[in-house]
Amino acid sequence: MDLKNAIVLTGGIATGKSTTSAIMSLLGFRVIDADKIAHQVLNMVSDEIAKAFGSEFVNGGIVDRKKLGALIFANKDERLKLEAIVHPKIREEIFNEALKQEKFNKPYLIDIPLFFEKRDAYPIDKSILVYAPKELQLERLIKRENLSQDEALQRIEAQMPIDKKLELATFVIDNSKDLNHLQKECDRVKEEILCM
Repeated sequence: MDLKNAIVLTGGIATGKSTTSAIMSLLGFRVIDADKIAHQVLNMVSDEIAKAFGSEFVNGGIVDRKKLGALIFANKDERLKLEAIVHPKIREEIFNEALKQEKFNKPYLIDIPLFFEKRDAYPIDKSILVYAPKELQLERLIKRENLSQDEALQRIEAQMPIDKKLELATFVIDNSKDLNHLQKECDRVKEEILCM
């Protein structure tokens, strides 16, 4: 599959991908949101989730994401079991959306949080990393999700280290300061993309 116009938008947990995605959308980029697709897929496979993890993780056909998250971030085997159920369906839906975007022959973004962890699954060459140092990720995650420091660390460490992702990215948006700085970073990367 040739996704020549696709650019992956990625980062670590609590680096600011959602805010960056919103800004890039305002700057004219179409954005495919893998998280939104994942939430839809999760509920589509709620019966499989109940069978694999127990009925207490599903309520009225809706997966209790917070409860399931606590389980999978604490146990790598459980996380891999969940990924085996949902990732093929998420990938298929992302590709369906991407093929629609390819018809416009303009750069577009696919927001894939675990792109570098699952790189073999996505034949896309270019990526934008939304970067914030690990200490800031931790601070934001504790505040945003009301987690303990241990719970937040567990979630951060379930992903590839942010500094390793930094080495792999085509473009980097630094989100270690305020919103004004982030907007300038998005403008800068937009220009870099359009000059490719």
